[in-house]
Amino acid sequence: MDLYHLTDLRIPGKPFFEFVRTSDLSAGLYRLKVGATDKQTPHKEDEIYYVIAGRADFTAGRRTMKVAPGDVIFVSAKETHRFHDVEEDLEVLVVFAPAEGTR
Repeated sequence: MDLYHLTDLRIPGKPFFEFVRTSDLSAGLYRLKVGATDKQTPHKEDEIYYVIAGRADFTAGRRTMKVAPGDVIFVSAKETHRFHDVEEDLEVLVVFAPAEGTR
């Protein structure tokens, strides 16, 4: 068993920090500062986001929504998606299944 605290996962200059990887899933912390550009491209794995802090817009496919702390987002494999118009520094728990990059 591994235990992590969010303060351990905040590495300056890195928007994504993966802290768990198995063949079945991977998880990490994704951060975007106010005004930052989300450069991610569609993944071959299903993905769940849990918004820990911050506010932004999120677009997946043709749907756009406001996201805030406590929101959970599911994105199907290969679906185009991104965070944008970041109003408050964003911190998001990200879980891929199977592990990112394994398909």
